[in-house]
Amino acid sequence: MSTEPETLIPAETASEHKALRVLGWFSIGMAVASLSIFLGYELRSRYKFNRRTPYDFFSNDEAQAANEFGVGI
Repeated sequence: MSTEPETLIPAETASEHKALRVLGWFSIGMAVASLSIFLGYELRSRYKFNRRTPYDFFSNDEAQAANEFGVGI
């Protein structure tokens, strides 16, 4: 073991710095994309829930009645 400090070549430090910068920007971009998808889904679901009409609450009532009369008893 030598007591001399190791010297790094400036090209190596620049490439490491560039790689870390690319990884940082990529992770920020993925976070923004996932947050926007989540917020878009939440806003759409809340909009659809608030835009219901009274007919939407009973829209599946006909299908259940038809099944009861098709038994043949």
